[in-house]
Amino acid sequence: MGGGQFFLVFLLLFSSAMACGGCVHRAKAAHFTSFSALSVGACGYGSMALGFSGGYVAAASSALYRGGVGCGACFQVRCKNTKICSGRGVKVIITDLNKSNDTDLVLSRPAYVAMARRGMGKALKKLGIVDVEYKRIPCEYSSNNNLSIRVEEKSQRPNSLTIKFLHQGGQTDIVAVDVAQVGSSNWQFMSREHGPVWSTDRSPVGPLQLRMVVTGGYDGKWVWAQKEVLPVHWKTGSVYDLGVQITDIAREGCLDSDPHTLTGK
Repeated sequence: MGGGQFFLVFLLLFSSAMACGGCVHRAKAAHFTSFSALSVGACGYGSMALGFSGGYVAAASSALYRGGVGCGACFQVRCKNTKICSGRGVKVIITDLNKSNDTDLVLSRPAYVAMARRGMGKALKKLGIVDVEYKRIPCEYSSNNNLSIRVEEKSQRPNSLTIKFLHQGGQTDIVAVDVAQVGSSNWQFMSREHGPVWSTDRSPVGPLQLRMVVTGGYDGKWVWAQKEVLPVHWKTGSVYDLGVQITDIAREGCLDSDPHTLTGK
């Protein structure tokens, strides 16, 4: 078995241990009092986070954040106070780490209020912390939002390359990233710096192509960008489209949580 195949098998076994991401969990949730806290989130999205899903974003506990692997994951969250909250819940994207032990999730104010029944937003905010149930769900983006990368400012051509993944769809995690010159089989692995940010100091000279190992529950596979992703003269601060969309949904067991789906729309 080649080194790359062995590595992929290891990742698949590791991902199976991370099962239960789509099962229903019961916990508590709070909300941020300002947008400024979200713009400096641990995932490194910065002010871009405010544009994700209409500002419906959240900070997650360390168990959900998973050392940054959980950045960009989507969750459905529903408040269990039926007098104040509706049954539909809200969908949020993880953009930050919640260091508090009091709650699993801290939602942006728009996301938190969206859980309320009509006219009950103020009452919900006054509660501060509420009982919720949540589950991981597939992230869905429009056809105009393929998986993309942003070249971070610390990058320096030709060999120092740091990228940030955006619009990661499906119910999956990116656990390995390789880069190579277009048409070459000499792939160079990248290392996760934090969250959705990956880097290498040994990047080939462009134009460049990318491939990723994507896992979800018990499943994992290579995802290839079948085209030039970065031109020879790539620029820092620019966003480049990979031309692919990840739509995989995890298959997993619910060994330590409620296997039932959230009700309500």
